[in-house]
Amino acid sequence: LPASAVSLPTLWNADARYRESYLDEFPGYYQTADAGVGRPEPEIVREVVAMVRERIGPVAAFKTATVIERLPKTRSGKILRGTMRAIADGKDYKMPATIDDPAILPEIEAALSGLGYAQKS
Repeated sequence: LPASAVSLPTLWNADARYRESYLDEFPGYYQTADAGVGRPEPEIVREVVAMVRERIGPVAAFKTATVIERLPKTRSGKILRGTMRAIADGKDYKMPATIDDPAILPEIEAALSGLGYAQKS
């Protein structure tokens, strides 16, 4: 978003940190930090695996990843990490009442199934 198009709040007692986090990376624009890349999935997965290996080391044993179109969020904007973990582990989960779009969870389940996760035992 062009920064000039919105009235911007700040962080409590942290104006400089706010500017650094949201305004400095793209001068004239607000960094929302919620957008993804427009590249082929295999390229993204290779890059992420290589980056984890480079920055954390081979001990991380990170070998695969998948790209999903969107993350599930509640109306408050919180990402449902615990629910996604349950899906990946093949555990039963309850559809949160406050999820913004219930169709997202089956999409994640399908993506993880393609990697061998989300298998009910």
